[in-house]
This record gives sequence, structure tokens and C-alpha cells, in this order.
Amino acid sequence: MKYIKLLFLSLIVLLQSCNGQEKINGVSFVASGIPVTDVHTNPVVNVHANYAAIMPFGFTKSLENPEIIHNSNRQWFGETRAGVKQYGKSLQAKGIKIMVKPQIWIRNGEFTGYLKMKTEADWKTLETSYSSFILEYAEAAQEINAEILCIGTELEQFVANRPEYWSNLITEIKKIYKGKLTYAANWDEYKRTPFWKQLDYIGIDAYFPVSDSKTPTVEECLKGWKTHKTTIKSFYDTYQKPILFTEYGYRSVDYAGKQPWVSDRSMNTVNLEAQNNTTKALFETFWKEDWFAGGFIWKWFHAHDEVGGENDSQFTPQNKPVEAIIKNHFKSHK
Repeated sequence: MKYIKLLFLSLIVLLQSCNGQEKINGVSFVASGIPVTDVHTNPVVNVHANYAAIMPFGFTKSLENPEIIHNSNRQWFGETRAGVKQYGKSLQAKGIKIMVKPQIWIRNGEFTGYLKMKTEADWKTLETSYSSFILEYAEAAQEINAEILCIGTELEQFVANRPEYWSNLITEIKKIYKGKLTYAANWDEYKRTPFWKQLDYIGIDAYFPVSDSKTPTVEECLKGWKTHKTTIKSFYDTYQKPILFTEYGYRSVDYAGKQPWVSDRSMNTVNLEAQNNTTKALFETFWKEDWFAGGFIWKWFHAHDEVGGENDSQFTPQNKPVEAIIKNHFKSHK
């Protein structure tokens, strides 16, 4: 009888633990040229975020260039190893958990998914250079006890052409960093990413098209998510790894749900309602699901009072009506 009671109590605790999984209500905290202070971190707390993605950068000259420059004095402070540590500790002091998410910038803003070498020698050089880059930030993530490390962002051709390298890289990362691992696959890439079994989260930059309307309604976007959601859920079922939106968000422009990945500044007709409705539909579609871990809104700048606003057509929710939607959602989905 005593054994049965203990078993029953253990089951209750387990069920409570499962139901009480903390959602990752994160912001993508953009690097700047200065250390951050309470002035910069308080708005993250005020929006009820519990996570922030810190994004150091490596730079390369072209899609065929194998050298990644990183942790250089020519970079902004927030893009460097020292910046990662200072940003991380400042946010942690406010109770914010951290994902370290190193990213690559290719000159002229070329898409990183097309990074591809022409010779075996260049592939080897790229592998050495990328390992130096990512292992440096694995060390930094371990030093600040970051909860999550993202091992790469939207690098489809690199991953597709060098799968053995990536598998070995994950093994090397695990020798240094002891937290959770993910990779930020582009929305049209994640189905081909070969190493989900080695990671803790299936990471997706969730710029899925959900509506062709100029001002999409919430209902249109909910309908637009149905097929995508079914496929995403199937990946959870296959790998038994929670889905994490390593980036998500919409611009405050006309047709915000048609091609959400587009950052072209020629698209500048402000449409705040489009941003509101697309965001509401994403929250309504995913946040109630146990298999969905949460995500990181794209993007959040350090100088809160100087960015965004109702005349801004870019991604940031700051000082726009959608900020209140995000704040209320995060507050009620902890």
C-alpha cells in the first residue's frame, strides 16, 4: 500500500512537471557598440521576456570566402566575446536566461544559406575558421552558464555539403559547453537538416508565409499556419525534440504575412494592423502546444526609447502596438 501511494505521488509530481514546462518567451537582443546598463535591460524585463538571444558576429567577404573574422577590435562591442559576457551577465542580473547565438554576416548582406566553397581546400579552411568561431562562443556560453547555445544560423549549403564536419563539430562543442544545443534552420531548410538527433531543440527561423493579403486577418493567418504546423509537429514526433522558434516576427508593413523573411527597405508602407494580426495568429497557433518550447522575437534593440515607433516599417515591435500584444502574451504564458 505504501509503495502504491509513493507511486501515485510520483506520478502527480511528474504530471505537474510536464504541465509546468516554462515557455521560452525570448527577444533577439541586437548587439551595439557599447556595454549595456539597466536602461537597456529594463525594457526586456518590462515586456515580460524570460530569455534573450545574444548574437555575436563573424564576418566574411563573400559567399566563396572561407575566412571568418571574429572577436576583432574592429567590431562593435556587443558582437565580441567580451560583449557576450557583459550582455549576458547584465541580463542575468535581471533574471533573464540566455541563448548565445553566433551568426555570420557576409559582405553586402548576402544570404548565409548560400555560403558555399568551390574547392576542397577552401572547404577545409572554412571548417577550421568556423570551428574557431563557434568554439570560442561555446566557451563564452559556458563561462556565463547560458542555458542554450545555437551552433549556427541559416547555413544550409554549408550543412548540406559537409554533414560529417557538422556532426563532429557538435561532438567537440559538447566537450566545452554543457547546456542545451540548437541550430537555427531557415523556415524552408529545417526538413533537410541532418543532425537534429544530436541537439536538444529543433530550431527554426519561422518566417513561414501565411497570408497573401495586404492586411491579413488573424483568421486568415490561422488558416495559413495549418499545413506548416502539421509538418512542424511531425518533426517533433519523429525526433522527440521540442520545437524552438530561434527567430520569429513580422514587419509592420503591407503584406506582412506573404514573405515574412523579406527585409527590403523599399517595402516601407507602414501597416501596424498587419504586424498585430500575424503576431497574434502565431501565438495562438503554437504557444498552447506542449511540444513547442517557445521562441525569440526578431528583433529587440538596446536603446528602447530611440527605436521602432508607429512610423517604423521594420521588424522590431518596440514602441508599436504589437509590443503590448507581446507583453500581455508573455505575461500570461510563462
